[in-house]
Amino acid sequence: MMPGRRAFRSRLGRNEILVTQRPPSGSVAAYLAGRTLFGVKLGLDTIRSLTEALDRPERSYPCIVIGGTNGKGSVTAYLDAALSASGLTVGRYTSPHLVHVRERIAVAGKPIRPRGFSEAVARVRDVAEKLIQAGRIPAHPTYFEVLTAAALWHFHRSRVDVALLEVGMGGRLDATNVCDPLLSVIVTIDLDHEIHLGTTLAEIATEKAGLLRPGRTTVLGVLPAEARAAIHARAREVGARLVDAWQDCQVQPSASGTTVKTPSREHRLGRRPDAPYQEHNLVVALRVLEECPDAGLDVDLDAAGSAVAAARWPGRLEWIPGEPPLLLDGAHNPSAARALAEYLRGLGSFVLLFGIMTDKDIEEVTGALFPLARQVVLTRCRIERAATTSEIARRAGGLAGGARRQASVRQALRLARGLAQPGEPVVVAGSLYLVGEVLRILRRRA
Repeated sequence: MMPGRRAFRSRLGRNEILVTQRPPSGSVAAYLAGRTLFGVKLGLDTIRSLTEALDRPERSYPCIVIGGTNGKGSVTAYLDAALSASGLTVGRYTSPHLVHVRERIAVAGKPIRPRGFSEAVARVRDVAEKLIQAGRIPAHPTYFEVLTAAALWHFHRSRVDVALLEVGMGGRLDATNVCDPLLSVIVTIDLDHEIHLGTTLAEIATEKAGLLRPGRTTVLGVLPAEARAAIHARAREVGARLVDAWQDCQVQPSASGTTVKTPSREHRLGRRPDAPYQEHNLVVALRVLEECPDAGLDVDLDAAGSAVAAARWPGRLEWIPGEPPLLLDGAHNPSAARALAEYLRGLGSFVLLFGIMTDKDIEEVTGALFPLARQVVLTRCRIERAATTSEIARRAGGLAGGARRQASVRQALRLARGLAQPGEPVVVAGSLYLVGEVLRILRRRA
């Protein structure tokens, strides 16, 4: 029986004082633009006040919350495809977006329409105004809090059967954790966002373990021993059940596709995953789907394998045909870069178009990718956090000795395509923001 529709601290630095100022009035675009000035603010007080004022929309449908350092978006896409194939109306909330912010909020596989998006954000803005006047919140919510509240309200208005919520950062104090998930997922754990989540795997795992709920199931991907121990310790404290996605699981590739054998079922995918890390994400998604019936969510497990295999997630090992062909992959932290590097070793010669955020581990990411490329082109995304080409070259050291530089992404893409030899692809990596800018350029040309 499906449940159906049921009747840390802020580290804003120098922007901390600015957050109390009144945001720009007028369009929702202006309002959202004002929300981007204040960086990251972890904590649940504001989002709880917002959802209470919105009549707790997240309580009208079951939720699955997906966390982890990497792989969250892919697992969310796989779950969306399989749950939709089961006849359910699925709400999907993801971040970041590639081309347009409306991509983050989708129902039945389609991004929210412009009018619906404006209405949802305006509703959150108006509620926030009243909460500030009543003294219930000190200031307007952050960009991520606004979008999270807007998504939860839109899913309620759209009468979804289930919502998939991708965690923005961490878990314990992420705005998505305002929900009471039917199931939780922790796909991977590695070092990333250390300034907010901690400098050790155990500290980061403890933050992500905030998704666990008493008496409910969390599916775990392949995790480092230190991280796994921290999550198991937290599970014992709260009384949560853990499922190891790979325990007694076998992946058997063949000429006709891939078969995944779990302790309870055999899933025929019909194709091989594009890379080993996508194989991992597929297995995690399948194990989550197997847990759905016991959690009360009606899923057609017979159709799950083919639905998951057919799903694609933009900007993750995404091939764009042409001359030269393009391969787009975010690869924004060391573990993602190492996974991409493993795939690229079997690719042959390529040109790398690279841009990255300044707060990322540039040394480790460039160390994984630059030695594999025949030629590297450095660029800078149009976002304040983006590293300049000079900073990338400095932090990459000798690895960037022969790299070409173009401050404009458009010019950098043109240069990289011109440097590619016949049949040689251009790999775009280092940031999903860079991938998004490249996609915008390609769409305008088309």
